[in-house]
Amino acid sequence: MRGSLLVAGTHSDAGKTVISAGICRFLTREGLNVAPFKAQNMALNSFVTRDGAEIGRAQAMQAAAARVEPEAAMNPVLLKPSSERQTQVIVRGKPWAMAGARSYQGMKRSLMPVVMESFEDLRRRFDVVICEGAGSPAEINLRENDLANMGLARAASLPVVLVGDIDRGGLFASLFGTLALLGAEDQALVAGFLVNKFRGDPAVLAPGLETLRVLTGRPFFGTLPFVGGLGLDGEDSLALDAPRPVKPALGRNVIRVAVARLGRISNFTDLDALAHEPGVEVRFTESAEELRAADLAVLPGTKATVADLNLLRSRGRDRAFADRARRGLPTLGICGGYQMLGHRIADPDGIESAEREVSGLGLLRVETIFNDEKLLSRPDGRAPAFEDEPVSGYEIRHGRVHRLGGEPLFEDENGEPEGCRIGSTLGTSWHGVMESDGFRRALLKWVAGERGLDWVPGDESFAAAREAQLEKLGDLVAENIDRDALLRLISGGPPRDLPVISSQISAVSRQQCADGSDAAIRNTNPDAGGCGGVPVPTPAAFTVVGSDEHRSES
Repeated sequence: MRGSLLVAGTHSDAGKTVISAGICRFLTREGLNVAPFKAQNMALNSFVTRDGAEIGRAQAMQAAAARVEPEAAMNPVLLKPSSERQTQVIVRGKPWAMAGARSYQGMKRSLMPVVMESFEDLRRRFDVVICEGAGSPAEINLRENDLANMGLARAASLPVVLVGDIDRGGLFASLFGTLALLGAEDQALVAGFLVNKFRGDPAVLAPGLETLRVLTGRPFFGTLPFVGGLGLDGEDSLALDAPRPVKPALGRNVIRVAVARLGRISNFTDLDALAHEPGVEVRFTESAEELRAADLAVLPGTKATVADLNLLRSRGRDRAFADRARRGLPTLGICGGYQMLGHRIADPDGIESAEREVSGLGLLRVETIFNDEKLLSRPDGRAPAFEDEPVSGYEIRHGRVHRLGGEPLFEDENGEPEGCRIGSTLGTSWHGVMESDGFRRALLKWVAGERGLDWVPGDESFAAAREAQLEKLGDLVAENIDRDALLRLISGGPPRDLPVISSQISAVSRQQCADGSDAAIRNTNPDAGGCGGVPVPTPAAFTVVGSDEHRSES
């Protein structure tokens, strides 16, 4: 079997990422060689591949679901916002340009060949490519030169499954409205729907599913129940709003970890492995008092180090970190947070900031100088001060950090020093170090000792816990999706003669057709046809609402 599928959603956070991962694992268990793909991703949560390419961390997670090594082709375009108006554009894993919202729209036409080359490369090497859309396919202001949703589906003739999150409410209107806002050629690729996060009695939901099936002529491929704890590698800071469950402590005490919530926080999944341990509470906070009172305070990574340092100071959170250093309380800075803890940050060429030089918090004897070339690597090493435990991570940074004093936190595999430690204040440029089980537990035992806490680590590896979550995703798909229908759709492509929903926007289309332009949404009167006069079939009890006669047929 060979084929492809695009998983689209009615809005951001509808469940596209998790469902795509679940389908990858389900198909892999069916014996197929599967690759994930997201043509264009906007995320500050990224990952470095073995060959030094930067991609969205969600695609790395989906690759793990498919049991394949992540690579640049799986996410050829990555957008990393550095301010309200500027975004770094990563193409094939390397920095390509800085763009504003308007200028990027002009770049997309030149990026489509890159997207299609990457997609076709994966399609040649894998049995199945599971594509994840971005946002909603009905963002009509962004439809021109679209790379990630219906633009990709049209270019590659992909069947599309539309996911709706019923937990948010408005499911049926969202599914119907999304479909109705698409043009006829786009609608022809939307093969059906998936319901996500359903709670309750399926019998209550059934009449709505049947009504929408009749109205649109499209089936539901499945209804996935609400399952907690599946938030794998969230792509944006929306994921920080959900409370993190605390596993029951094995000792008498809980370690409280407070993470400074920054404006351009990046790679916040660095802290997921801490919450994996029993009796560890991880909270992302804007409160200086929470940072001051925590057993461990963390300054995480950021895409805008200087801007977020200024934000930290404007809200008085810098004083919380200074107070912690004075009192000898455990504090950790990661990447941009490490740079903030130093004495000086210089950006003479304006790589990241308009401010050419600023003072850091002065808690670690390091200085940072920004370089135009982004450093992307997957280092390994050990932590001499933490039971000499092995540690692995990845680097994504323009800043070059120079240690001027203190002790190194790590030694890399070549014996070179990395990071800095002065008393109870630690800093490293390596992301992902908490996933190293031995180091994570040694660090937390040190925190517990410094704070006089009776805390006992667990014994399950983080990698094993992640694999168990991916297996749960595979089960979720296998048990709740129409297996045969999904496999037919992937191998057979978009069904023929799907009915087209018309909307009042059709009036715009008729004018565009008259002007000879490519209409965004076609006039689909079954008698008149769309642009070009192609007749569109209408199912029983289907209402046409954009035609010349505004008539209903039954």
